[in-house]
Amino acid sequence: MKKVLMGVALLVMLVFSNGTPGEAAAAEVQATWLWNPWNLISDETGTLAFLESKNVNKVYVQIDRDIPKAVYQSFIEKAAAQGMAIYALDGAPSWVAKKGFTNQDQLMAWIKNYQAGASAAQKFSGIHLDVEPYLYSGWSTNQRATILAYQDLMKKANVSATSLALPLEADLPFWFDEISYKNIHGSGILAEWMIANTSSVTLMAYRDAAPLIIDVVKNEVNFAAKYGKTIVVGVETAPTDEGDTISFYEEGEMYMNGQLAEVQANYANVPGYGGIAIHYVDSWKTMAP
Repeated sequence: MKKVLMGVALLVMLVFSNGTPGEAAAAEVQATWLWNPWNLISDETGTLAFLESKNVNKVYVQIDRDIPKAVYQSFIEKAAAQGMAIYALDGAPSWVAKKGFTNQDQLMAWIKNYQAGASAAQKFSGIHLDVEPYLYSGWSTNQRATILAYQDLMKKANVSATSLALPLEADLPFWFDEISYKNIHGSGILAEWMIANTSSVTLMAYRDAAPLIIDVVKNEVNFAAKYGKTIVVGVETAPTDEGDTISFYEEGEMYMNGQLAEVQANYANVPGYGGIAIHYVDSWKTMAP
């Protein structure tokens, strides 16, 4: 049993390692979502300590305009000193509604204002959108129009991100490789279009076993390689009523890390693969060992 645990520990180090030996390990994304930025007010020190303990090097941080910019400045500066890149996170299904783009415009205006008032060490490293258009009512009533609105939104986001000199990323469900489109943006597979039109996507590969994760991301890894991009593989840690194979909540963190190490080993040195993301800080904190 001791040998088994040592083997798992070694695999965990392969997944959540901050660098040496090897440049590939240093470059691999080890990300998470921070959906509750009020944690930065109530416990910035504890939040940073948790992220550092997990060797996270990229954090998608929700933007809440009620939070003083100084809170984000403090967190980003301290996180950057620990080797973390912080991306501004926002999005909602309603953004693909008729005038939903105004919410995205407000986000981009906020980021522009923030970046202008921040020092180099306090600036966001990129923008990360989580829109999930399939949760908007139009997805079931007029999917074609909703897909077009989503693509238009992403094109608009790209213009804003370019003007801010920031990379644009997005969260993507793994099944977008089964969704096709044909409109003013051309025709093809939506997953491929999203990968081609962003700097990177984080694939919500919400499965709790390595073989399943490896299988559901393979098409997107190939798409990413085609465009000289990389995808990040996201997994779930929160409880869910969507089925027993969705989240690692039931199995605990040691099991999860072992499965993610298998994913990493399978895709090691494979073009198109960029790393792992754990959804999300609050649920990760409360996982069983």
